[in-house]
Amino acid sequence: MFDLAHVLAYAAILTWFMIMTAAGLGGKLWTPSGFQRAMGNRDTPADLSGVAGRADRAAKNMLENLILFTALAAAVTFAGSTKPLIMTGANVFLWARVAYWFIYLAGIPGIRTAVWGVSVAGMVMMAISI
Repeated sequence: MFDLAHVLAYAAILTWFMIMTAAGLGGKLWTPSGFQRAMGNRDTPADLSGVAGRADRAAKNMLENLILFTALAAAVTFAGSTKPLIMTGANVFLWARVAYWFIYLAGIPGIRTAVWGVSVAGMVMMAISI
């Protein structure tokens, strides 16, 4: 089980990978025109359908949840709380977010929502431990 600082760092790294994946899929960086577009100003938004759209929405959702998680991590740290439930909740959040990403990319809606709920439960575990 990771400590809170490591979970926060890994969540930030996961967020970066999610954003880069969304950008790569949305911009079709593996094509010459997609790579050229990525090197330009991108004044026109890319068509984000299918897996590219799901990757973009998953990345945006992770950004939203990372803000909440970071606030909870700060509150826990400022409160000086060291309850085991905090570490469990933080780890539940991280691993649920990893699963959420892959499930969202695969396009499995019901399970995706349930796994998102598990990540929220991890944050609730942290919050009630303060």
